[in-house]
Amino acid sequence: MKIHNFNAGPSLLPKEVVRKSAQSVIDFNGTGISLLEISHRSIDFLEIIERTTFLVKRVMNLNDDYAILFLQGGATLQFSMVPYNLMNQEAAYLDTGFWANNAIKEAIKFGKVKILFSGKDQNYTHISKNYKIPCHIDYFHCTSNNTIVGTQMKTFPITYDSVPIVCDMSSDIFSRKLNFLQFSLIYASAQKNVSSAGMTIVIVKKDILGKIKKNIPSYMDYKIHIKNKSILNTPNVFSIYTSMLTLEWIENKGGLSILETENEHKSKLLYDEIDKNNLFENKVHKEDRSNMNVSFFLKDQKLEKEFNKMWRKENIIGLDGHRFLGGYRASIYNALPLKSVQFLIEIMKEFERKFS
Repeated sequence: MKIHNFNAGPSLLPKEVVRKSAQSVIDFNGTGISLLEISHRSIDFLEIIERTTFLVKRVMNLNDDYAILFLQGGATLQFSMVPYNLMNQEAAYLDTGFWANNAIKEAIKFGKVKILFSGKDQNYTHISKNYKIPCHIDYFHCTSNNTIVGTQMKTFPITYDSVPIVCDMSSDIFSRKLNFLQFSLIYASAQKNVSSAGMTIVIVKKDILGKIKKNIPSYMDYKIHIKNKSILNTPNVFSIYTSMLTLEWIENKGGLSILETENEHKSKLLYDEIDKNNLFENKVHKEDRSNMNVSFFLKDQKLEKEFNKMWRKENIIGLDGHRFLGGYRASIYNALPLKSVQFLIEIMKEFERKFS
């Protein structure tokens, strides 16, 4: 049975990654033991974490100025770890969605937060480009992609050399080619384009650390995690291994440029259908539409029961909108096949023929 998985996260992974990781749970590399049973200090695991670190740097074209960490606690823990490590007095944030707003709520506990733009009054359907980043702040924080409404930053600002750019890339990391050297810290929970839930990638430029006066608890201190090579405590071995397999899959596909082209094509097809279909609408400003999360709504809510019945009958899952927003959301991450997008479009066309 063919399942079309549009879940926003945890989401689908490449089939070959699922197969290999599943096999490793039964027998890891012919060792006779499960990946779930190996020591995180064994040579086998040290090779995995070294390989995964190497692949992150190569895929993103990063140099040795950056440390790669594999931590726990999701992006939510990073909302606190970032200000704990970087905020002396004041930081600047963009409020572009639910998760960006949560990051702000945590940062306020550590010092002053200057909100350069908030899209809250427009229901987060627009991302301003007309803001200025002050030169005196400790860092600038943004969220590259907003999963709930479906907006995405297409460009990133240039800051003063003294102002690090921190970016939450949880839902679009590894989906497009960027100059990642413009960022001083990137974090991303893994359950979108990378791996299973339970692991967060943190990419940090080492020279931005150690400049604040706080006494940081050990687990919250990036420098201690760097020193311990992500195994200060027992890491999520399975998720790191699956990340390694996914990064190998990305390289075999041809890298981020190829994925970016595919993702733009998939999202354009779906947005085009929403725009021309008489029964649906997308409320996001066109220039800010996400290539990862496409939100849409029925113009007539009375048809919701009929549409839900149609797509669920056809083995489509994960199309319900976020509980705070309603409507529908098609998450079209790297591993989602073009055929699944085309199939959804055909369902939408058929629905229009029946009910328009």
